[in-house]
Amino acid sequence: MYAKEFQQSLQAVEAAREQNVAFEPARMTAQQKEDLLAAYHPDYKQSEFAVLQFGPNKGDKVPHELCETLQAKSRIKASDVDLTAPDYDVDVLVIGGGGAGSAAAIEAHEAGANVMIVTKLRIGDANTMMAEGGIQAADKPNDSPAIHFVDAFGGGHFAAKRDLLAKLVCDAPEAIQWLNELGVEFDKTEDGTMVTTHGGGTSRKRMHAAKDYSGAEIMRTLRDEVLNRQIPVIDFTAAVELILDENGRCAGAVLMNMETKDLLVARAKTVIIATGGAGRMHYQGFPTSNHYGATADGLVLGYRVGAKLLYAETLQYHPTGAAFPSQIFGALVTEKVRSLGAKLVNAKGEVFMHPLETRDVAAASIIRECSDRGNGISTGHGKAVWLDTPMIEMIGGEGTIEKRIPAMMRMFGRYGIDIRKEPILVYPTLHYQNGGLDINVDGQTTNVENLYVAGEAVGGIHGRNRLMGNSLLDIIVFGRSAGKNAAAKAKDTTVGALTLDHIAKFEAERKAAGVDSDAVSPKLLPDYTKARSEI
Repeated sequence: MYAKEFQQSLQAVEAAREQNVAFEPARMTAQQKEDLLAAYHPDYKQSEFAVLQFGPNKGDKVPHELCETLQAKSRIKASDVDLTAPDYDVDVLVIGGGGAGSAAAIEAHEAGANVMIVTKLRIGDANTMMAEGGIQAADKPNDSPAIHFVDAFGGGHFAAKRDLLAKLVCDAPEAIQWLNELGVEFDKTEDGTMVTTHGGGTSRKRMHAAKDYSGAEIMRTLRDEVLNRQIPVIDFTAAVELILDENGRCAGAVLMNMETKDLLVARAKTVIIATGGAGRMHYQGFPTSNHYGATADGLVLGYRVGAKLLYAETLQYHPTGAAFPSQIFGALVTEKVRSLGAKLVNAKGEVFMHPLETRDVAAASIIRECSDRGNGISTGHGKAVWLDTPMIEMIGGEGTIEKRIPAMMRMFGRYGIDIRKEPILVYPTLHYQNGGLDINVDGQTTNVENLYVAGEAVGGIHGRNRLMGNSLLDIIVFGRSAGKNAAAKAKDTTVGALTLDHIAKFEAERKAAGVDSDAVSPKLLPDYTKARSEI
């Protein structure tokens, strides 16, 4: 299946496999990790960042692409819509139809609120659907939320907001129970005990999974619950501006039909941003594992009305994105592959790192191997390393791959690669937006009242790096929390006169700062027109 130029490398991997299975590489020291990240991780590449010239985070650095979209012109003017005649009038408006938005809507509905979801694609078209490896929760006798906290806090470079992380880990066992009762088909033993495995940076086996399509199974269940409750879902409709009331509180959004471009007004007592990540911004030219609509919209919407960002300069580049064949370039190869025993191997057949280092360390190690050390394998559109998947069945026995990671087996099998018998080629892919809007423990933004945020659009839960399984967890914990709290706040809220005055104010600040880009935002969808014309 592979080109002749790396058949020799493949033979070296196969020859060393038995020895490599038994080899236990040392974990890096804290100093070694810091030195490695500073030299090779994309977040540390200073030339790829720009400084925000105005707004709540003036003076902070963010990726060039994000800087442009945060400081871009609005898609609309206040005069384009009639705020006195809303098309929708609800208690809680949820922007985003992924896992966080669905969990929020379910809990808001359970609390008795009149809730509506608006999503620019369809409900379930989200990074949640594409998550594979599992969801963390300390619910086994040898584990505890305290140990989970220590693992996650260290993995995030001790930068997480402690109260947010404490909520994440303490609410985790109940989140698993909630999902289980809703109908998520978690992997279990014959007596009903949840099967758990390790993830990178974890000191206990606390990863709960549904094969290797955990996110799809969770999203399926949440979507069914939303539809069964008959919660209104307005699909193919994007939020392009938030609306404030005369008292400065968030009070709805201007919506745009993605097909007709018609503008609509949704009035709400509280608003929840659950718009997901930013992989389709393709920071630094990286491929992405993200779904088509992941363009940082929530960050733009919040920033424009004065909500602060936290750690917006930090992204997660998942160490194992598919590097070959080109048809699946950048697609996620779940960390579960490594937790089951596969190791990363260079062109010489050498295991060059511990397989369960944290994601940022693993990504930087692969980049170093492919650049300075010259131990990468040429794929025709870049360098890569091997992920030696046949090791899994050497360790777990025949049938382990088909039982535990069937989606991975099918994804590569379509292109004639049997991962039970031959290794696969991987390279880091843009995977997760570590930073986002700054919230308090109730999910409300720290400086815009009645604006809540859940899921990947939040900053601070994970610090500057996220451990595997804590993303599916945070969409449930903070999605549910935002829904409950937004519904409770709505009961005590009387909406004042609606206004879009912030658009003109933002434009004035933009001009005063000398920003003269013609870009408009939110971006809504990626533009691949140029890329296609160059092929």
